[in-house]
Amino acid sequence: MEDEAPVRAFASRALNMRGFTVIEADSAESALELLQDPSLEVDVFVTDVVMPGMDGPTWVQKALLERPSVKVVFVSGYAEGAFQGKSPQLSGSVFLPKPFSLVDLTATVQDQLAD
Repeated sequence: MEDEAPVRAFASRALNMRGFTVIEADSAESALELLQDPSLEVDVFVTDVVMPGMDGPTWVQKALLERPSVKVVFVSGYAEGAFQGKSPQLSGSVFLPKPFSLVDLTATVQDQLAD
């Protein structure tokens, strides 16, 4: 989940090219709405930390109430203090700083799936 369309498109294409199925959302609220479908299978959330409206850690914590086994990749251009004092302390989550390459992103997602 990424609010910036070019970054979201890059990440989506990168993961699709590596064989992953990607479901995009342009906001936390949209992501949570999509996740209301119980037939939707999700293995990894890839989300920005800082976004307009609900931030990444907040929506992920809400989503994990219903989907506790989903792994998480948080991304942000703000390496220091990206979580704005809201460090999610979530097991199964990792942080990938922006800018990242296609190789960085796919390796991080693959590592999360391997755990």
